[in-house]
Amino acid sequence: MRIALVQINPVVGDFAGNCAKILGFTARARELGCDLAVFPELALIGYPPRDLLEKNGFVAASQGFWPQLAAATESGIGLLVGAVTPNREPPGKPFHNSALFFAEGKLQAMVHKRLLPSYDVFDEERYFEPGRESRALAFRGRKIGVTICEDVWNVDPFLPRPLYHCDPVKDLAAQSIDLLVNLSASPFHLGKAVWVGELLRAHALRTGVPLVYVNQVGGNDELIFQGRGMVWDERGQLVASGADFAEDLVVFDSDRPSPELHHRDQDGPAEIAAALVLGLRDYAAKCGFTEVVLGLSGGIDSAVVACLAALALGPEKVHAVAMPGPYNAPESLIDARELAKRLGIHFDVVDISALFDCARASLEPLFADRPADVTEENLQARLRGLVLMAVSNKFNRLLINTGNKSELAVGYCTLYGDMNGGLSVLGDVPKTMVYALAQHLNAVHGWIPERIISRPPSAELRPDQKDEDSLPPYGELDAILAGTIERRLSVAELTAEGHAEAVVRWVIDRVDRNEYKRWQAPPVLRVTTKAFGSGRRCPIAHRYHPWEIRARPRPREPNGHRQSGASGRRVPQSVTMQP
Repeated sequence: MRIALVQINPVVGDFAGNCAKILGFTARARELGCDLAVFPELALIGYPPRDLLEKNGFVAASQGFWPQLAAATESGIGLLVGAVTPNREPPGKPFHNSALFFAEGKLQAMVHKRLLPSYDVFDEERYFEPGRESRALAFRGRKIGVTICEDVWNVDPFLPRPLYHCDPVKDLAAQSIDLLVNLSASPFHLGKAVWVGELLRAHALRTGVPLVYVNQVGGNDELIFQGRGMVWDERGQLVASGADFAEDLVVFDSDRPSPELHHRDQDGPAEIAAALVLGLRDYAAKCGFTEVVLGLSGGIDSAVVACLAALALGPEKVHAVAMPGPYNAPESLIDARELAKRLGIHFDVVDISALFDCARASLEPLFADRPADVTEENLQARLRGLVLMAVSNKFNRLLINTGNKSELAVGYCTLYGDMNGGLSVLGDVPKTMVYALAQHLNAVHGWIPERIISRPPSAELRPDQKDEDSLPPYGELDAILAGTIERRLSVAELTAEGHAEAVVRWVIDRVDRNEYKRWQAPPVLRVTTKAFGSGRRCPIAHRYHPWEIRARPRPREPNGHRQSGASGRRVPQSVTMQP
């Protein structure tokens, strides 16, 4: 049997566009002599549709395209495609996450997803009723076991604990299937493709039949999908793979298998760069933007974002604005201008010094004799945000945020200032990885002036300011953040790994105290196992501190956020930071 693995980039809710794409690839598969074309999970409506499913008529409208899919199989090819189907047997949730099997011009069968994830970015139990059983399909003398994404994620040691009470793969294997197929929309994070490959290989060895895995590709809001469909044969050999971060069609012939590997293994920075380029490109295009604008400070974060934007949209679609103020070093503007020249992007300069003077003069009667503090620093950041939003509004350009995960985690950022934007490109990229991305981009393209990489990072909001005046060294900070956010380690466990307890407590406290900022941040492109977004749901108002369990709650400071100022840039004197 010749099978086409077709990884497509759907737009959520674009039934006509998605259907046309499915029909086009099906025709191509037929021309290649394929017996069956397999598409990703929910390919007809796009994943994840979230609360669009609750809109009256949404699912019914998608069903209106089923006849076109059926008609595509009149010429002999079979079609497996992900869609939403109504649950006809209440009680229960109103819909199923299903695979539709079309052949000989009509719908032959529907297979419903049985394991519905409700962790991290997933919330499928909110909408879908699980399938009750797993039954193999008969097609051209073969028995095909069909699963949908999470249905294959119930095996040790790939989950920290068993989450489900049934095993669809085991149930299908008991039916003496000839082939196992998985329709998937599995979001990307760094290194996940290797992990998924090991999971699929284990299933192929376990069942003794080839496993065909077809994954969605593209960016939908915060989520990025890598593609890289795979086929693992019954001996645990990878015999076919789709491209990374691109639409693709791969043919697997179960009778005469020959390797057809379209993927390319990359190191961490290269993989993250490719993911971010796709995520930014799709977010802009699917939201109707053709151009972007960003603040180009002369620092490493904005430099990396400018490079990624040029790769995603083309340099002619990228507009950079430098906004020097009273504390910016001359080198910052020089380096920003040089970077823009090398990239070939548009570049403008708006000096905020006069705006800053005007703002201070206007506030002087209210502030009276109070000394300058973080308020004046935040004024500069917010004036830059004002300028960028004005450019965004006037020219209908998407403002892309340039802050990184390290800053966002501990609140080293200013609401309504440097946190402005429609999309955060680096919001899930720690500062140390930002440097690795810069080195990767320079190794390939040579765009970023060396001084941008070698200069100590600074917000340049007060004289001679350096990030490490207010933060632990980024290497230490990022290690602690990864430990507490992604690995969920306790203070004791982090201390046991060699971090000073006072620094660990300070970092965790800052992460907790700045949750309110992240609720107001732009969507963050997800590239790690735990991003700031829908996959991390922490309360703003709470008083849990694992090292400080008290009978009575401690008093809150007057501003209501348990910190001084909006930026939260205060390190306790008891914490010794190394220069």
